[in-house]
Amino acid sequence: MNTILAIDLGVRTGFALYNSEGKLLWYRSRNYGNKQRLRRDIQNMLSQIPSLSQVILEGGGDIARTWLKECRLRNIPARQIYAEEWRRDLFDPSEIRTGEQAKLSAMRLAKKIISQCEGPKSSSMLDDAAEAILIGYWGTRRKESLDLRTEEW
Repeated sequence: MNTILAIDLGVRTGFALYNSEGKLLWYRSRNYGNKQRLRRDIQNMLSQIPSLSQVILEGGGDIARTWLKECRLRNIPARQIYAEEWRRDLFDPSEIRTGEQAKLSAMRLAKKIISQCEGPKSSSMLDDAAEAILIGYWGTRRKESLDLRTEEW
């Protein structure tokens, strides 16, 4: 079974794993505390998912470059996106006018997606995990229109 890993980048990182049918398998959040710990864990994280076929990263900077480099080394297609891209497709503009509104809207929609999750469900969820869930949700629904052979992936 091929899987898609969605990541909300940052020192506090959100992860969501989807199967090839677009079903959420698991989600989690991890606070690395600093960039050095995060960088050391990237290889470990990618190696824990043997069926990983795609990675979608939301965010930029040196953390994104580190993830992209490790994905290239493992021959895993990776795409870097920004919040504006997936939010525009998933929300009405009135739901995301401010950062706070966007976070609340993300939490509400992520909870709906979690209710259909076949994997373990956490009793609490941080906004970075919620956003990772939505990044993956967006990516699994857009995959038909994405050409994995392009430089973007």
